[in-house]
Amino acid sequence: MTKVSVAGRAQITVFYDQSCPSCVKDRALFERLAGQRSALFSWFDITSQDQALRQRGIDPFKALRELHIEDAHGVIHSEMDAYSIMMKQVPLLMPLGVLICLPGIKPVLSYFYRRMVDKRLACEGRL
Repeated sequence: MTKVSVAGRAQITVFYDQSCPSCVKDRALFERLAGQRSALFSWFDITSQDQALRQRGIDPFKALRELHIEDAHGVIHSEMDAYSIMMKQVPLLMPLGVLICLPGIKPVLSYFYRRMVDKRLACEGRL
């Protein structure tokens, strides 16, 4: 089943942690940069949604540690692949979306991203 936005374009569901202040700021920045294309994205707060996440095949613990999206075809993508897909939908961010998934760059970004998230979750007592 393909999800369609008001403008008739395919929609992406972004699973994010609304209880994380930096995640909320990142969402706001992304929506500002996306402008009208922000209508392509639907945001799902993962807080206390373990059952709903499992129904979509997303491990709730992994959802805390890495970004997940569901594309218009119902396929779940995570981590740098998820960021790349989102960025490629926004002309201003498209070059960055391509860059972050290059073979030499993707594993390095993934490593530092996980360290940063794990540190934040540990400080919050959620890891």
